[in-house]
Amino acid sequence: MKSRLRGSLLATAIGTLLSTGALAEGELTVVSWGGAYTKSQVEAHHKSFSAETGVTIRSEDYDGNIGVIRSQVESGKVTWDLVDTELAEALLLCDEGLTEVIDHAQLPAAPDGTPATEDFLPGTLHECAVASVIWTNIYAYDRTRFPNDQPTTAEDFFDLEKFPGKRGLRKIAKATLEFALIADGVEPDQVYEVLATKDGQDRAFAKLDTIKDDIIWWETGAQPPQLLADGEVVMSTAWNGRIFNAQVVENKPFEIVWDGQIWDLDLWVIPKGAPNKDLALEFLKYATSTEQLAEQARWISYGPARKSSNPLITTHAESGIQMASHMPTAPENLTRARQTDAAFWADHVVELTERFNTWLAAQ
Repeated sequence: MKSRLRGSLLATAIGTLLSTGALAEGELTVVSWGGAYTKSQVEAHHKSFSAETGVTIRSEDYDGNIGVIRSQVESGKVTWDLVDTELAEALLLCDEGLTEVIDHAQLPAAPDGTPATEDFLPGTLHECAVASVIWTNIYAYDRTRFPNDQPTTAEDFFDLEKFPGKRGLRKIAKATLEFALIADGVEPDQVYEVLATKDGQDRAFAKLDTIKDDIIWWETGAQPPQLLADGEVVMSTAWNGRIFNAQVVENKPFEIVWDGQIWDLDLWVIPKGAPNKDLALEFLKYATSTEQLAEQARWISYGPARKSSNPLITTHAESGIQMASHMPTAPENLTRARQTDAAFWADHVVELTERFNTWLAAQ
């Protein structure tokens, strides 16, 4: 089944590319987040697509700053063909006319013939973006640092008395403020209602104040597991797939705490004026097919955005362990979880980022 589906998808892609002449370009620049996540894309998608089409995929890393896309498009000097973004940023780029509209009817159907528009999970298809994975912001700790009592809740992350030591936090307002509110007793389904008010924002920053002197800030996904491994922090927020990779591939003594997880989507977007737009679309369709998303889930513990992919999830490609329970979408991991509200952040990102940066600079 796997080889037939892959062959069919690639045959379609190759036929389209030959008819448009896009293969003459021979190269596609795909931009993502680096580390274990990009490795999952390379192993699941890049290698097989390149092997069958002869197209060279040049992989570049970035830190999620969509200002680079804005600058490229506005200057008319676009060098990126396909970019992996978070949902709030994908919506903002589309609203500003900086990314190409994607016809969802062109996306491959599920193996049983279900149209892609019915097979993708709710909220994962957008005018200018197609989701690939569901990932989450969790926190992790080094279990060797806490041989007796171990942290189990969001509140424990802020308890310096019971669990002394430095904390790692992403240097960004999004997800950090939500996590602080959940740790302060706000129920996950009420987080954005509270955060939309001045009192709620004050409450989030007050909670962060309780550990401010013990925070080590991180900005890239590879940093949290490294901070833990080097002993610079005893616990850190992180992207769950990065910690999974450290646990399973690198055999690190890390544990994930799912309580208070803030989950999100990663989506593919095509910058307006991409030099290889047609080729980028063909790769996007291939990489978000049922089988390819299931294949990616063999390399990293991020949930596929398609319903039909989930039954195909099996074991980790390198360790052989079963992957299902390690997904952020596993029922036992969702008991106190909240999806990032992209619409909220589209409306409030400027003001809350400004306040966050002011708070950072204050002594």
